Amino acid sequence: MTDFVEPQAYDLRILRALRRITRSIALHSRQLAAGSNITAPQLICLRAIVEKGPMTATAISREIHVSASTVVGILDRLEDKELIRRERGREDRRIVFVSATQAGITLARETPSPLQKKLADALNELPELEQATITLSLERIVDLMESGGVTPVEVSTELASPILEVPDGRIPPESGLVV
Repeated sequence: MTDFVEPQAYDLRILRALRRITRSIALHSRQLAAGSNITAPQLICLRAIVEKGPMTATAISREIHVSASTVVGILDRLEDKELIRRERGREDRRIVFVSATQAGITLARETPSPLQKKLADALNELPELEQATITLSLERIVDLMESGGVTPVEVSTELASPILEVPDGRIPPESGLVV
């Protein structure tokens, strides 16, 4: 299948593969934004709201694995686009619930997946065991990175973003991750 590689080279191969994945995700996110006027993190957030119904920003943060402060920025942009609305709770006015507008529901349902269709189709073609192996391997890498001190101390309590972005220098990425 693959040529034998010296064990010390695996870390470099993994790093290169992660960088290639990051670049590919960034490119797809830009294409999604150009075609739908919504970024991948915004779409993931919007889809969570549409799927789960009214939620608090904290609940959204947990659902999509992004820090609460990042979610607030995403929600601000979605609200500016009139795709969501924020409403105070009836029983406790301190709690703010976020729900999708009709335009948000329509966009969430009609916009292509934040995961590249080509990749999604290719993964679906693989046997279930291979899909599970890939998933478990990636999750293990995340666990190793998060437990091995790779996560900077100042953001170690924040949740990881499901979408990595490469900043283009004009606007900081919504995911909060700079690669």
